[in-house]
This record gives sequence, structure tokens and C-alpha cells, in this order.
Amino acid sequence: MLRPSLSTFAILCLGASLGACASSRLDGPRTRAPSPQASLEAVPAVPSGTVTAAPLAPPPGVSASPDAPPPPGAQAALSPSAPTVIAEPVAPPAPPPPVVTSGRASVVGSWDARDATGANCKVTLSSAPALDLYKASAAGCTNKDLSRVSAWDFRDGEVYLYQPGGAVAARLRQGGGGLEGALTKSGAALALNR
Repeated sequence: MLRPSLSTFAILCLGASLGACASSRLDGPRTRAPSPQASLEAVPAVPSGTVTAAPLAPPPGVSASPDAPPPPGAQAALSPSAPTVIAEPVAPPAPPPPVVTSGRASVVGSWDARDATGANCKVTLSSAPALDLYKASAAGCTNKDLSRVSAWDFRDGEVYLYQPGGAVAARLRQGGGGLEGALTKSGAALALNR
């Protein structure tokens, strides 16, 4: 059996110590990491303001009624002194503006026409477009010019009644709860009332 000699033992110890020295040289110098306690001491304390708690607003689509029971677990999260959020009622929309009683829209419909001779007939002013005018019709009119009315328009506060081909049959203005004016060819008075 072989016995280790003292020289073998010395060589082994020397090899182990050289290996230890070599590994520390390869790693470089070791630095010590600061402790968490040291980093806390380096930062000065900053005073904070008061903290208040309030419940969150309800999610969209959920009513915020004060009579509704809180959701499960919400009572434990809220303290009795926490402010309560109540949704403000929404004001109803403003009413639409009043209907203007003058203008094109106010004269659309059926009218009783009375000419200077006292003869009556029906004149209807439609809102249906006819090229750059609006459709019109006359029924039971004895006046030849008025019986041929086929279109109308509203310009500069006046109602113009047209015959086929574009000739103006009459011009009327709003007044006295109806339309008052004259036939264009004869100049005879014409009144339209509802």
C-alpha cells in the first residue's frame, strides 16, 4: 500500500491554496452590496397630506340609487364616515323652438280661394318639389288664370302662384290670418283663407 508522504501532502495543500487564489483573481475584487436598511436611511422622509376615502361611482349602465342595496363586500370596504356619491338628476332637454308662422312651411296645405267676383274654389300648395318650385293645384275655380295654377314658390315674403310654362298667375302676402294679393293679368283682388 502506498503511503502518502509529507511532500505529497504539501503539494496538495499548495495546489488547493493556489486554486483558491486564482479564482478570486478571476472574479475581480468583491464589493459589498448596501443593505436595505442603509438605503432607507439615505432617503429623507417626506410628509404626506391627509388621505380621504370615498366610494367609486357606479359603472356605466348601473343605477346609483341611494335605495339600492350595496353590492356584496362593499359594506366592509366603506367606513361610516365616508361620503356618499349620489348621481345628480339630468335636466330634460329644452323644448323645441316655436314653429315659425311665416315662410314656406306655414303656407303649405289647402286654401279656400275667393276672387274679386266672390267666386270660391280650392287651391292646394304642396311641399313636393317641381323642379325649382313646388307643386300646386286648383279645383273648382271659375277664373281661367287661377284654374291653371300648377306650381308655387315663396320668395321675399310673398307667395307666387305659377301656371304651366312659368307665367305668374298671382302674387300674395300673408296677412289677416290668410294670404292676400292680386291676380297678375287682371290685377283683381285674390284672398286665400284656411
